[in-house]
Order: sequence, then structure tokens, then C-alpha cells
Amino acid sequence: MISTASFTTTKTWTWQGFPICYQSQGTTGPAIVLIHGFGASWWHWRKNIPVLAETCRVYAIDLIGFGGSAKPEPTTEMHYTFETWGQQIADFCQEVVGEEPAFLVGNSIGCIAVMQAVVDRPEIARSIALLNCSLRLLHDRKRGALPWYRRFGAPMVQRLLSVKPIGSFFFNQIAKPKTVRKILLQAYANSEVVTDELVDLLMAPAKDPGAVAVFLAFTAYSSGPLPEDLLPQLPCPAIMLWGTADPWEPFELGQQLANYPQVKEFIPIEGVGHCPQDEAPEKVNPILQAWIAQQL
Repeated sequence: MISTASFTTTKTWTWQGFPICYQSQGTTGPAIVLIHGFGASWWHWRKNIPVLAETCRVYAIDLIGFGGSAKPEPTTEMHYTFETWGQQIADFCQEVVGEEPAFLVGNSIGCIAVMQAVVDRPEIARSIALLNCSLRLLHDRKRGALPWYRRFGAPMVQRLLSVKPIGSFFFNQIAKPKTVRKILLQAYANSEVVTDELVDLLMAPAKDPGAVAVFLAFTAYSSGPLPEDLLPQLPCPAIMLWGTADPWEPFELGQQLANYPQVKEFIPIEGVGHCPQDEAPEKVNPILQAWIAQQL
């Protein structure tokens, strides 16, 4: 097991006046940029960074609103959308990573943010890898396919959470170690990976000022791009990795995304849940290393 103690102090990049937290390791080789999922941070790649850094310059960034990055209140200037995160990733690649196109890797909603960044700024990417891509099943355009109780229940919950006292109460109930552990035990097929360290890593940012507002802004977000909107527009090749035991993003639906010509390979990770990079790094790291090596 790789201890978090092996990492040096995190770095800060200022974006649109806000401090953005990121980690980097490796001094030679191609650049690879890692993008976390909802509620996570660059720490979710702690088991991947040292291995990938043996042959690459590795960067892992906290999206604005998450991890150690700033969490400004949602305003007319700051929207927590994939367009915002896509712009952040693209600017990071150009201002921090450098001019050479990078390999980009995302997990969950991080996959949508990666695709948005590459569609908006094709020059930043050589290729992308998508790990258990968010299917956005509660999106306005997808609700019609859901069971009736989810089709009507989700908008009602969103409206309730938009009432600030109710939303804050709900967040505070979720942001408890016992609840976070239960959620992780759903997401991870291997319960042994759900350690106190993992719970603490996900809990810490929830105490930051602004964390509640960011959470509620995203739970109310049921528009924006779907993976099937972005995949046909990709200007570079993609590979997909999918934990077959994912309870949130069904494997069978994920497989359908492999039909897009931009997806060059679809790789099942058997018996693994929603976050394969953390649950099964011994499987994911060699795949990412081989994917990069093939394109050099």
C-alpha cells in the first residue's frame, strides 16, 4: 500500500483569481493529467501517481469546488458546470503542463470534464482514458428512461435541496464518517479498500467554507453535456476502462459507449467498482502505462 506520506507538499496554481490545488511527480517523459470524480480530489490518484511518474510527468488537479481547491459560492460568474471544469483543465494544461499535448485521464464526472476540455481545446490532448465515465442518468434528457419513481422523485429531491436550510441539513447528514463509509462500501466491490485513510481523505474538504454550496449546486445540475454528446466530437482517440461491479454506472450501458469510433478500446476491469484506479491500481496502472507507450 502506498502511504500518503510519500507525497511532497501540494502545489497551488491561481486560476481566475482562485487558488487551485494540484500535485505533480516525475521529471521526464510525456505529460499525463489526472482528473478526479465528484466529491473526490487528487488524493484519489495517490496509488497511481508514483507508478506513472516512473516514465511520465504526472499532474493531478483538484477541480474548482473540490479537494484543496477554492470553493467560491455559485454566482453569475461562477457556475459549477462541465464547461467551467473543462476550461479549468484546458487552462491548466496550457499554463502549467506546457505546450506539448498531454494524455488526460478521468474518473466518473472527471471523464465528462476531460472530454469537454478536449472538445473545447483540441490542442491540449494526445489521447484520453475514461474510467467508469459518468453516464449522467439523472440528466433531463435521460429521465424518461428511468422507472417512474426515479423519474419524478429526483426533481422533487432537487427542489427540496435547493431550499438552503434543507440542503445544508442534508449535506451535514451525509458529511459524516459513518455515512461516507457506507457510500464507499457501495461504490467499491472490495470492502478492504475502504480504509479510514480513504474516508478521511474524502471527509476533509467537506469541512471547508463553501463545500455545502458546491454540493447543492451540483446536485441541482441536470443539464449540460452527456457522454454521447461529447464522444462524437472528440478530436483525439480514447480508451475506456470500466469496473464491471459499478453499482452507479452500469457496465452494460457503459459498453454501449464503445460503439463510438473515437473509442479505440473498451477494457472491463472484472469485479471492481466505480473507482478502479483506487480499488485496483495493480490492474489499472499497467493498462495506462501500456496505452501511453503505444502512442510514443
